[in-house]
Amino acid sequence: MRLAGVHVAVRRVWTVELRPHPGGPSLICPRCTAHTSPLHGGAARSAALSHLASHARAESLPGHLRTCQCRAQGCCWHPRHRGCAGPVRLALTRDRSGRTWRLADTCTACAAATSHTAVVPDTLLGSTHQPSPCAPTRRGDLRPGPKEHVRVREMLSYLAAALPRYTSPAARLLALQCALRADLHGHVQLPAGLMRGMRLHGRGELVEELAHTGWLRLTSPRRTPLQMQLLDGTALDQAPGRKSRRRAAHWAMRPVPLTMPASAPPAVQLTVLVLAAHIRHGIDMDTLARLNGHSPHQVEELLDRLVATRRLVSWSRHPDTDEVTWHLPSPPEGAHRCQSVRPRRPQSPPLGSPGEHP
Repeated sequence: MRLAGVHVAVRRVWTVELRPHPGGPSLICPRCTAHTSPLHGGAARSAALSHLASHARAESLPGHLRTCQCRAQGCCWHPRHRGCAGPVRLALTRDRSGRTWRLADTCTACAAATSHTAVVPDTLLGSTHQPSPCAPTRRGDLRPGPKEHVRVREMLSYLAAALPRYTSPAARLLALQCALRADLHGHVQLPAGLMRGMRLHGRGELVEELAHTGWLRLTSPRRTPLQMQLLDGTALDQAPGRKSRRRAAHWAMRPVPLTMPASAPPAVQLTVLVLAAHIRHGIDMDTLARLNGHSPHQVEELLDRLVATRRLVSWSRHPDTDEVTWHLPSPPEGAHRCQSVRPRRPQSPPLGSPGEHP
């Protein structure tokens, strides 16, 4: 359990409000008295996230001095739970209307218990320096490791907060690839072969869908390769180099050991990716639904479909904790055998790790 030490507590909570006006919403920040001119469409959401990110970077604090701000507020941001636990991370929370956004240091347990909350990946805010460009990566260098799995999991959580809830599964898969493959200036180029591999070639409406939210814009009128510019200021400040992020993007297209044919519907592919990214960490139904952009009932149908197609042996939902567990088929004899994918509980007392998760 993480408790306040002898250091003076530092308040690390930032809030912005999008106030409606005839010409579009304006961004209001009580901390720095910022007041923007009217914003249009999805640009308001992106402006809010970028402004909060700028505060977090400007007011950085060593990890050992960061404390759970939710606990400091009497844990009034969520229903009662077992107590603070896990590393302190930055958690992004929005209200139901999407008008008020809060970024705060929060322990993993409090973030998981808070509605409409997602962990902001350290890959986005953890560095104030520009990483050096990486040389082109050979195909053999794209083998992913545990860090790449974490990067995909955290990026999925961030996109669940940065994109509107109604964003389609196909657009979410495209946004994930864009965020992981963008260069230091937010430019991303997706070759035709990559788009064909994702079965998204010729799906120009997906780019238009993301552009409508103000998350990116198309910079080249040519159909192939797709050239886009990310407009999400938070997603532009990623600490890891491009090689590491490309490995994560490569794994996201085939998230072994839980994979589906490329011809599978995007909703099924996204569900498989979310499960694979959480294969050793566990996930509750509300978070699973949020990352997929579906309702819990729709997610249950997708899980049933994975069982029917023998991608999963079974799945279950704990009635008290709402935790989802699932089991993979046994690998062929002689193949590397995966351990049970039932989310593991910590073997030692919590160290003090939104929920992953808006």
